[in-house]
Parts: sequence; C-alpha cells; structure tokens
Amino acid sequence: MATQLSNEQIIRNLYQAAEVQDSKLFASMFTPDGYFWDVSAGKKYYGEDIGLTVDIYAKAFPDMHRELLRVYVKDEENMVMVELTLNGTHNGPLELPIGTIPATGKTINTPCADFFYLENGKVKFFHCYTAATILFGQIGLLEKLK
Repeated sequence: MATQLSNEQIIRNLYQAAEVQDSKLFASMFTPDGYFWDVSAGKKYYGEDIGLTVDIYAKAFPDMHRELLRVYVKDEENMVMVELTLNGTHNGPLELPIGTIPATGKTINTPCADFFYLENGKVKFFHCYTAATILFGQIGLLEKLK
C-alpha cells in the first residue's frame, strides 16, 4: 500500500533534487500550472523553465549547499515555510535577468526564506526570498559602490 508523503517531506525532497542539481526532477515536482518566483531577481519561472533556477545556481556555485535552519508547516493550509542559508563558492557566472556576474571565487552564506503552497502532493507555487544585497556583498559586487 502506497503512503502519501507529508507536505514537509515533499519540500525536503524538492530541496534534495536541487542539492544533487537534478533540474528535471525539481521541475517535475510542480503542478502543471505551478511556478517558482525568484523574488530578489524579479522573475517567475513556469513549466520546464522552473528547472533553470537549479541550473543557474549550480553553474555559478557548483558546490552549492542549502542548509535548512527551520521548517514551518501549516498542513491545514498546505503551506510550508523554510528559513535557510545558501552556501557555496562563486566559481562560475551568475546569470540573472539584469545581467551576468562573472565568477569571483568568493564564498557565500546567504540568508533566504522560502514559501511553498502545495496542491495534490505537488508544489503549486514557490516564492524564494534570497537576501540579494547580502549575497552581492559576499561575492564582492557591492565593493564597487564605495
């Protein structure tokens, strides 16, 4: 008899797909009309393009690791909220909607908050709030503003 995964386990599996840089598996975990919103980059991804978010960060930070600090679950609302850090070394180009940031070789430990709404065992939406100014500071981009 198959058991239904909890909302928390579905989200943990989604993070695991990102950890192993499996963008196709990552995208397959969304509903057909689901989306990923990279709030700090100002871009929403739909369908197969959802996997691009994994590819973009895997290229820029080949050793990317997401450390989940706290997971909050509201099963009655099909919501999961996660406080985490994005950790890695900026060894490749970071391609953002505003342009590409060349590799700096610097490490990041950037705070992030993710919000998920699930429907029938899949992600309907994923809103990702990365502390972009902290990330940009950690890779040395803000030094140019002095």
